[in-house]
Amino acid sequence: MKLGDLGEDSLLDQIALDLARGDNRKIFAGLGDDCAIVQMAGAKNSLVLKTDCVVEGVHFVHETKASHVGWKAMMRPLSDFAAASAVPRFALITLIAPRETEVAWVKELYCGLRKSAERFDVSIVGGETSSTAGPIAVSVSVIGFVESSRAVSRRGGRAGDDLFVTGRLGGGVKQKHLKFVPRIVESRWLTQNFCIHAMMDLSDGLGADLPRLARASNVGFDIDVEKLPLTRGATVSAAIADGEDYELLFAISPRDEIHLAKAWRRKFPRLSLTRIGSLSAKSKSEKRKLPLGYIHFHQRR
Repeated sequence: MKLGDLGEDSLLDQIALDLARGDNRKIFAGLGDDCAIVQMAGAKNSLVLKTDCVVEGVHFVHETKASHVGWKAMMRPLSDFAAASAVPRFALITLIAPRETEVAWVKELYCGLRKSAERFDVSIVGGETSSTAGPIAVSVSVIGFVESSRAVSRRGGRAGDDLFVTGRLGGGVKQKHLKFVPRIVESRWLTQNFCIHAMMDLSDGLGADLPRLARASNVGFDIDVEKLPLTRGATVSAAIADGEDYELLFAISPRDEIHLAKAWRRKFPRLSLTRIGSLSAKSKSEKRKLPLGYIHFHQRR
């Protein structure tokens, strides 16, 4: 069997069976979640770790400005920090590039990395470089913290919870994927003011990411596709399947719906918040007919 036959999610399931998890009592979120969240002995805050990468031909094309590549490379793991309602602090950069790569391109890449890191007061403290025959790849590892009482993962969703998304969906590949700003401010506000049961960022599309959240929470889901907030010019299918939106998807008790809507409008008047459905009791017979989002090894972005 090859990776193309298995797919990303099934691969992770198999890898997880072989990895030692150590003391599970200290791990709030691990493999398969947006970030790793671990409790350190004697610390009131949990340690948050994330690594992500961008690869030429997958996440950006050859003609993309190097500064935009750097921006995206940093912002992708920071979007996962938003999903955990975590605060990023330090980053390590690994650059893997052919020897023919122009030095000016690399300098511009790091300019984009630095500017995006500064946006959230993240310090780049080291990394690694390596040569390759191609393509170019940039990996960013980020470390930070979250208060144990405010940590969120994909696993806490409950049947009956309302599902909300921030912003608008669709068109991310064409319009937003090189310029987006992670919803860290919004996620921090959410966990400060509400009990968020489960949350993740929409990087691979609602069609891939919502089933992941439901699976992790051991529940089903129902969505009203007519209520999906669409980017101008985007279709419903694009909003579900395209990916690269980097908005938040979260589950919250329906008791909080009215209060949340009013408080959100006051705090973030220029950013939409939309209820798109709910979580439901899991059924063995249910079949979800959603266009599939982006799945690594199955197709190329």
